[in-house]
Amino acid sequence: MAGKALSLLPPLLLAAAGLAGLLLLCVPTRDIREPPALKYGIVLDAGSSHTSMFIYKWPADKENDTGIVGQHSSCDVRGGGISSYADNPSGAGQSLVECLNQALRDVPKERHAGTPLYLGATAGMRLLNLTSPEASANVLAAATQTLTQYPFDFRGARILSAQDEGVFGWVTANYLLENFIKYGWVGQWFRPRKGTLGAMDLGGASTQITFETASPAEDPANEVQLRLYGQHYRVYTHSFLCYGRDQVLWRLLASALQTHGFHPCWPKGYSTHVLLQDVYESPCTAAQRPQTFNRSAKVSLSGSSDPALCRGLISELFNFSSCGFSRCSFNGIFQPPLAGKFIAFSAFFYTVDFLRTVMGLPVATLQQLEAAVVTICNQTWSEQLLCRGYGFDERAFGGVTFQKKAGDTAVGWALGYMLNLTNLIPADPPGLRKGTDFSSWVVLLLLFAAMPLAASVLLLHRACSAKSPSAI
Repeated sequence: MAGKALSLLPPLLLAAAGLAGLLLLCVPTRDIREPPALKYGIVLDAGSSHTSMFIYKWPADKENDTGIVGQHSSCDVRGGGISSYADNPSGAGQSLVECLNQALRDVPKERHAGTPLYLGATAGMRLLNLTSPEASANVLAAATQTLTQYPFDFRGARILSAQDEGVFGWVTANYLLENFIKYGWVGQWFRPRKGTLGAMDLGGASTQITFETASPAEDPANEVQLRLYGQHYRVYTHSFLCYGRDQVLWRLLASALQTHGFHPCWPKGYSTHVLLQDVYESPCTAAQRPQTFNRSAKVSLSGSSDPALCRGLISELFNFSSCGFSRCSFNGIFQPPLAGKFIAFSAFFYTVDFLRTVMGLPVATLQQLEAAVVTICNQTWSEQLLCRGYGFDERAFGGVTFQKKAGDTAVGWALGYMLNLTNLIPADPPGLRKGTDFSSWVVLLLLFAAMPLAASVLLLHRACSAKSPSAI
């Protein structure tokens, strides 16, 4: 009987190996061929202080899925934001050339014609449009003239609304962190239970706070309703114009000139000459602008390193005296209770990163953050905005993450903007993944089951052969 059993092993081994081979042949050729071609999209983020170009990529055969769009490359445009070219509109277009030439190299030539190209301008251009609509239009026209000279699919240059900037930043953060939907190993999409993150963006001319809320906003202007992957989201958002980093610094400078004649937020021993035209040309300093002043005059101003006076100067920028709703953040703006965790990016990240890495100061709590700014003898703008403006206490601040990127992709409004305009996020939930369908998963699982079987049969055959008296 033993000899008969041994005689059956080679056929069993051949059968197992044959099954494995047949299963390999059953796997669709699309699953073992070269990766599919990529599609690309380009967004120029024309901020108030500078312009950045982001090139995104995704598999060409997986549109309307998620977790697939990532950052391919980026480029920082030299010089200031396009709003700084109000007196030289052609310079705005010319400033983009170097980065656009990089895009020609980064995107494969055969993909140029099918690559959408967008330019979105934010608060800097919103301010210019308030003071000089004609200059704003001329800058956008000059940028458009340059962009249309490239072989990409140019789809327009426009000024984003304040609401768009906040919401697209929120979409970008939660998309990259897979908070909307996630891909499971069996070929199914599923909705994570961790919920969404709130988003806080501190730019040069404005700051945005956006987060999901359960109750309707008391002010309809602060509510956006979205349907993403079959799920409904009620989102609170508000953008505070003139509360971005650069504009706040100008406002503090104007207040220091009026109130003290020195700057309590500047370090002691530092002094410079300030051109009054630069201080008062922004709409953000209009309330502090003297009725008459010499635009070409320069004023000498020195720092005094006085945290208490600096705090007082910053506090004057916030108005907590009136609120027409059940609750407000500041300046009479409705804000519901803070909910969930937050991600803070742009200048929020750079400020905290400076304190943490350059100065070596702990900033994990609000108390540590305040101690850090006293240590460097200069009250930072970010600490005042987070604590008093938005109302973060120690518990809520513990849920704030300061990030520049999620994975390899920069966090900001640009990706959310492109996802919206290219319809890469569907309103309805997606089905099975296109690249590997469920039947393919079954075949692969059977293949993995067959291979150990073949290995076991081979080992048994060798063991039995070794024990056989006739073995050589």
